Amino acid sequence: MTDVIIWAILIAMLLFAIILLFWQRKVGESLSLELSQLDKVKKKNVEYDFVLRAMRLSTWHIDPKTMMLTFDNDFRGYGNEWMPDDSGSNVMESTFQLHENDSERVRQSMDDLCSGRKSEYHEQYQVKVPHTSKTYWEESYAMVVERDINGMPLSIIGTSMRIDERKAIEEALVEARFRAEESDRLKTAFLANMSHEIRTPLNAIVGFTALLPDVQEAEERSNLLNLIHENTQKLLRIVDDVVSISKIESGQEEAVMTSFDLVQVLSVVVDQYMPNVKPGVVLSTDFASPTQLVTTDLNRLQEIMRHLISNATKFTDQGAIVVGFNAPQNDRIKMWVTDTGKGIAPEHHKRIFERFFKVDEFIPGAGLGLSTCEVMAYSLGGSVKVESALGQGATFTVEIPIQG
Repeated sequence: MTDVIIWAILIAMLLFAIILLFWQRKVGESLSLELSQLDKVKKKNVEYDFVLRAMRLSTWHIDPKTMMLTFDNDFRGYGNEWMPDDSGSNVMESTFQLHENDSERVRQSMDDLCSGRKSEYHEQYQVKVPHTSKTYWEESYAMVVERDINGMPLSIIGTSMRIDERKAIEEALVEARFRAEESDRLKTAFLANMSHEIRTPLNAIVGFTALLPDVQEAEERSNLLNLIHENTQKLLRIVDDVVSISKIESGQEEAVMTSFDLVQVLSVVVDQYMPNVKPGVVLSTDFASPTQLVTTDLNRLQEIMRHLISNATKFTDQGAIVVGFNAPQNDRIKMWVTDTGKGIAPEHHKRIFERFFKVDEFIPGAGLGLSTCEVMAYSLGGSVKVESALGQGATFTVEIPIQG
């Protein structure tokens, strides 16, 4: 009897051990599975954070019942100047951090999302930097991820990112498109102007040349020859302007630096335009010194001053035109041409230096003179500026280094 009891106990212990081993195996498999799932979750979280960081995104959620906005992650970078507290902030109050042009629109979109009128949200807006007048651009997406039995939102998740670079690119593209369209318009106008400007002297040359054989009087023949010569010079000037700009901008023509007396050069240019001055207008000079040695490209300097003096003679019907220069400062010298002509409106001060642009379409010229001046002055390390107002004349100032 004792043996039977002992055997029963042994068998029971064996069965218990087998059951225990089986249970431990099951528990081990379950733990392995849980550990494997945990590793996957950790890996996914790492990948999730990596994606957020790479895209410079922040993630947040909204509790529609309390209207509290809470950030979960923020990888926007750039040293964001504004974020709600860790405990969250009221989503409607947060819109007051936005620029005045955007806050009302974003507030309405967020209200539509939180009230269930919309299931998705997408907005671009400017965020104000606290205590400054600066702003930065941001873009946000959000959607309702859970609703109650009545269809009202229970949970909203969203993401935001800085888009300053994208906005800068967009603005640059818009500006480039505008410039391309404007350039195309100006080129069309240029072709029309060039057609007119070239045809006018050509018609005169051809017409007067055809009359020469029939003219017997010496004085009349002399007048016709002078007119032919004058129109030939006009035609050459138009072609020279186009060629000069093209060569300088393409780098085919380098500046040739020489030293010369600025007083003598300007005096010669002024004398050349004395015959072009209209009756009642006095063309004079005002030099800071009787001699002034400069080192620069003589031809380009002469061309700049010719254009400026020529413009002054065209637009000045009475009063005076004065050409001069100031005493050098910091190895730079300012030359200027001032007149009492019709003047230039402030809104045109920049545009007059654009190629083909003409303030007055009825004044002869192809709209290349001031553009040529600016290109040549820049090539000499200088600049051209204008001070003028309608009805008050104009002063064009050329500043260049005196040591090439």
